Amino acid sequence: NKQPGEGTGAPRYQRAAQHSTGSHAGAGPGCPSTAWAGTPKSPPNPPGIAGGLAVLNKDGSFTGFIKVQLKLARPVSVPAAKRGPGGRPGQRGPGVKRRTSFYLPRGTVKHLHILSHTRASEVISALLRKFTVVDDPRKFALFERSEKDDQVFLRKLSDEEQPLRLRLLAGPSEKALSFVLKENDSGEVNWDAFTLPELHNFLRILQREEDEQVRRVRHRYARCRREMQDALAMRAPR
Repeated sequence: NKQPGEGTGAPRYQRAAQHSTGSHAGAGPGCPSTAWAGTPKSPPNPPGIAGGLAVLNKDGSFTGFIKVQLKLARPVSVPAAKRGPGGRPGQRGPGVKRRTSFYLPRGTVKHLHILSHTRASEVISALLRKFTVVDDPRKFALFERSEKDDQVFLRKLSDEEQPLRLRLLAGPSEKALSFVLKENDSGEVNWDAFTLPELHNFLRILQREEDEQVRRVRHRYARCRREMQDALAMRAPR
């Protein structure tokens, strides 16, 4: 059997018949209550929707998968491992919450199983739970990514927007619409959302960046000074 899109005349993306029973997202074509994209004989596998399937629930909502790419430039915080004396696992004192920070690999991809009415803010919280990230969800934002005429467009989703509904409406091509999790850089930083250790860490990072910039500026000016001195020496009367 040809896959959708092979040959001619096969519709790339169409609504399948909707039946009245069944609700498993992994069910194949012809299964009751399953809406899928493609020809009636074999569903496609459009990027961003696992298996090309979206399950129609009895209440009229859909259940399906979205794919989110993580592009975080700053480290995230996770609970530190509990250690006892001598580095052995043990119990910490009451009220003591330790954290450790690390960088998530850029381009990390995560699939989430959500409902069509799941909001963008809920998707962010679910992603953080997947990676046991304890940072405030307000530090992050979900973006809609699309490609057109070899250009990439990013649009920040509001908290109330519904990613799965947007994904289903966009069609099978991932270029038409995908999702990216990034830092919520709105121009104004809510410093109250950060812990004291995080703020101290930011200060250390800023100090290192400042020292590096100062070193580069001094190096550039010293090189210019040497070049001008060499030019003067060549023109000086002998």
